[in-house]
Amino acid sequence: MYNLLANTETVITIVVVLAVLLIIFFSASVKIVRQGTTVIVERLGKYHKTLDTGFHIILPFFDKAKPPISLKERVADFPPQPIITKDNVTMKIDTVVYFQVTDPKLYLYGVERPISAIENLTATTLRNIVGELELDATLTSRDTVNVRMRQILDEATDAWGIKVNRVELKNIDPPAAIRDAMEKQMRAERERREAILLAEGEKKSSILRAEGEKQSTILRAEAQKEAEILKAEAKKASLIAEAEGQAQAIKKIIEAEPDKAYITLQSLEALKAVADGKATKIIIPSEIQNVASLVASVKEVADTDKPE
Repeated sequence: MYNLLANTETVITIVVVLAVLLIIFFSASVKIVRQGTTVIVERLGKYHKTLDTGFHIILPFFDKAKPPISLKERVADFPPQPIITKDNVTMKIDTVVYFQVTDPKLYLYGVERPISAIENLTATTLRNIVGELELDATLTSRDTVNVRMRQILDEATDAWGIKVNRVELKNIDPPAAIRDAMEKQMRAERERREAILLAEGEKKSSILRAEGEKQSTILRAEAQKEAEILKAEAKKASLIAEAEGQAQAIKKIIEAEPDKAYITLQSLEALKAVADGKATKIIIPSEIQNVASLVASVKEVADTDKPE
């Protein structure tokens, strides 16, 4: 009976050990790869396969899974590097590189410490490009430098399974003396532009004033011209009306057939008007020689008409 119990305990122990070993074996053979990552599997120290996102089974003790490699775009912000320009100005430039792993196998086996390799390659490339430019061109040609660096880095990192998407010059820090000189230059340029703007404003203002005076003179002349025309037209109309009135009066007189006495009186009125002038000599026509007798006749008629 004792032997039976001992055998039973031995069997249970063996079963438990086998179950534990089976669990360990199953755990070691199962590999779950997360989204956005990939895993390199080596079998007996040699590249075997690349595991994509999902559930995978590998052989324990024979296959070894490397740490997951991220396939997402990464950002590497490298510290400032001293750069010498073509005109021998030393300044510090820091760069930002955006890259992405496209081939995990080349990324793992192509280069030792890929980030450090990209940093050193970026620094040397930046020195080569900026060394061909002067200070002013460096400050105004960021886009050109960015494009050239991206092309060079992209070509160099293809063998490492890396795709360089974008390169940006984050900061360009020239020496303090250069910054002071640039600020003075900018201040002088702003003052020059201000003076030009003031001069242009004064010029436009003078032109506008002259044009205004010209327009005012033209308008005054046109107004005076129109006034003279209106005066002339009014005088013309007055003379025409006066002439027409005189013509109608003469016509009425002729139609009335005036006698000799009326004509003589009109002659006397005309003579009176002539006598009121500045002439020193007056010639009396022969038709008015009998004025004295006419006046006497008129006086006699007037005396006759007086009441007694």
